Amino acid sequence: MAISLLFDKTPQIDPTLAVASHFHDGKFHNTTPVRGMGLWEGLASMPKFFFGKSPQAEPDHPVDVLPLTEGELANAPDASLWRLGHSTVLIKLEGKFWLTDPVFAERASPFSFIGPKRFSAPVIALDQLPAIEAVILSHDHYDHLDKNTVMAIAHKVNHFVTPLGVGERLIGWGIDRHKVQQLDWWQAFEIGDVRLIATPSRHFSGRSLSDRDRTLWSSWVMVAPTYRIFFGGDSGYFDGFKQIGDRFGPFDVTLIENGAYDPAWADIHMQPEETVQAHLDLRGKWLVPIHNGTFDLAMHAWTEPMERIATLAKQRHVEISTPRFGERLSISEPMQGIAWWHDLPASETSQLSHNVTSKIVLKQG
Repeated sequence: MAISLLFDKTPQIDPTLAVASHFHDGKFHNTTPVRGMGLWEGLASMPKFFFGKSPQAEPDHPVDVLPLTEGELANAPDASLWRLGHSTVLIKLEGKFWLTDPVFAERASPFSFIGPKRFSAPVIALDQLPAIEAVILSHDHYDHLDKNTVMAIAHKVNHFVTPLGVGERLIGWGIDRHKVQQLDWWQAFEIGDVRLIATPSRHFSGRSLSDRDRTLWSSWVMVAPTYRIFFGGDSGYFDGFKQIGDRFGPFDVTLIENGAYDPAWADIHMQPEETVQAHLDLRGKWLVPIHNGTFDLAMHAWTEPMERIATLAKQRHVEISTPRFGERLSISEPMQGIAWWHDLPASETSQLSHNVTSKIVLKQG
């Protein structure tokens, strides 16, 4: 199984479906170029990745989470969202459930026995997930697209909405082609009263040594009658955030990457300062940082992304919400949340989550 994941057949893209400005020579390209990270550059960086890590790259004990059940989700009010881990977010909107980048695997890796391991178990079992109107995928990296998760939930998903090429992977795995909708940047797909728009990001794609950039990567705009949500996937900072904000903002909530960054990867992963600026460019009301607290994917301490962005948000008067994994967030009235990444026993963290006057609640200026 793991070997087949590593050597998935490279998706074949119909060139007439993609815009020539960012698809040529059989590959997709960023509108704002990125520095290459080819095989040799990747190999050269390995010593730093393995031996230059912070001693706090992983937590000392499992991250405290709030377990969820199917019944709790069914009874939750509309306009709710839950962080389930990393960039996996469950959204309840217009009476339906929507799921981003589902990864329930123990490791963000093509192998089950090696690779970045979860800091805590998923907050809900796969068989407890409700019926999903649409799974929304940003790109095909292993920490955003897990084959076993996709195959386990496929029977309860009505639509898989993906960037160009990513859907071909799903079809190759056995997902019904009629369930798969693939979009280029700026294209939209409507499901009832909800419009999903694939928007640009600055990143790359691939699941093996030979298929880099053969599929598209994207961010997503979700437009419902009452609310607008931005889901960023992975991206380096670029002027596309302002373009998206100008066309579709303001957003009630922005779900933006904040974690697994390094100066060497600045073109494809944002520093916390850039995450805050992207939120401002998008004209977001509340920022919910994602892409953190689940896997060790960089050199920094696992708590650093949240510590830095909490400080930056206060300095720049940005409303930030930091729900724990499994904690419901109201899209209409987000709460600020607690500093759940502090090294606290689970019982103490649970008590603090109900104490909005706690000293570690994030106060905004």
